[in-house]
Amino acid sequence: MIVSKRISVIVNGALGKMGSTVIGAVNDAEDMDLVGAVDIKSNQDKISGNNLIIESDLEDLLKKSNPDVVVDFTNGESSKIAFHKCISRGISVVSGSTGLSDQDISFIEDLSKQNKVGCLHASNFAIGAILLMHLASIASKYFDYADLLESHHEMKIDAPSGTALSIVKSMLKGKGKDFLSNNTLEETLKNTRGGDIRGINIHSARIPGRVARHEVVFGAQGQTFTLLHDSINRESFMPGVLTGIRHVVSSDRLTIGLDNLLGLK
Repeated sequence: MIVSKRISVIVNGALGKMGSTVIGAVNDAEDMDLVGAVDIKSNQDKISGNNLIIESDLEDLLKKSNPDVVVDFTNGESSKIAFHKCISRGISVVSGSTGLSDQDISFIEDLSKQNKVGCLHASNFAIGAILLMHLASIASKYFDYADLLESHHEMKIDAPSGTALSIVKSMLKGKGKDFLSNNTLEETLKNTRGGDIRGINIHSARIPGRVARHEVVFGAQGQTFTLLHDSINRESFMPGVLTGIRHVVSSDRLTIGLDNLLGLK
């Protein structure tokens, strides 16, 4: 795909908290132009400080604006549809939507490869969160016990978070086997120990005041080792999103995870 010097961008999920933050970041980027925004809930809403109207139909907007990249922050089903519509038109996608299954990812990967269209799917775009995954993978070699605690804003619809699952996947890959988990003889309140994935107990909280917080606690005799990342606001994700946009326009396939763009693999 031949790309102009400036990257033209559409934001899908523009009325969401992440989508609206991405709009601001793209508007502020010196090498990008926001050429459209879309959200199925839009009622001809206008973007503040911009003459653009937020459309409600992605396909119609793609025909009108023909962008280089669509940034997608919706949900699993909407994201899958967006990937298909965009890749089929030779348009790159950067997505942070959760809810895509392994089968969905495999389908998108094949579609991207067949059409030679660069795409990125990442569970988290905060640089610190990506470093936490990397460091947790390293630390996992040296500890047999670990718990993961994650908390998000009260509007998040899924639990555990996609980032939490990515952290667990990274930990298990780094360790090369299951973790050990102590069995509680008497659990007086059901599910107090959290969800269990191969010995790692995951605890999720959904409360006002949080954006995204992930904490991994490793345990060994006489010591604990804690890794913590806290996104104070959604601006923390924007450098990663912009990095992803710049990457996909020169790529010809699907990339999974921002860590692949940071030289951590």
